Amino acid sequence: MATDKAPETSLYPDIRDPRVLVAVPRERRAALSTLWAFAERLTLLLIDTREPLIGQIKLAWWRDMAAMLARDPDGLPKGEPLLAQLTATWAGQGGLDALVDASEAMLLAEDVAGRRAAAVAFGGALFGLSGGPASGGTRWGLLWGAVLQESAVDAQHLFAAARNLQLPARVSFNGNKALLMLDHWAAAIAQNDGERRWRSEGLLLLRLGLIGR
Repeated sequence: MATDKAPETSLYPDIRDPRVLVAVPRERRAALSTLWAFAERLTLLLIDTREPLIGQIKLAWWRDMAAMLARDPDGLPKGEPLLAQLTATWAGQGGLDALVDASEAMLLAEDVAGRRAAAVAFGGALFGLSGGPASGGTRWGLLWGAVLQESAVDAQHLFAAARNLQLPARVSFNGNKALLMLDHWAAAIAQNDGERRWRSEGLLLLRLGLIGR
């Protein structure tokens, strides 16, 4: 049981957390905040979906929007706030469909191997789009996958996979301090099998923010 009170926060380490966002170059903050808002939208879609077919239909719509954003952003439908934010920060850029594909893979996964592959793909795509190497998102992706599981056994498999990864060298993140912080934060959560220890997590982020390790 957690020993201190949880603040209002996401289910997983998020670059939009002010303690992490401060490490993102100012000129990139709007784009990365929108990117992670898109990742959150897909995550909530997975959490809320009870019928896989309905989930696939919704994901197909987002896949079409991602394709249109890259090729014809002026043709995007109006009235969807997240689409408006994506248009302002990601128009003409591709790659967002990889997040949709990984979400669908998680939705349809039937075994631990499938869930692990989908989780790694989602984390890799998100970290790659955030300016780091896809491999740097492996642990974060496994944690993301774990928090999506309804079965405690399935979640534990993914927590264990995240926990058993070695911490990568700082240079592995191509100088992206924010992603380094997210990886180490994910490692701390996985170490406790998903149990949140908010105070120690906060101290970890403070240390990483100040000295980078």
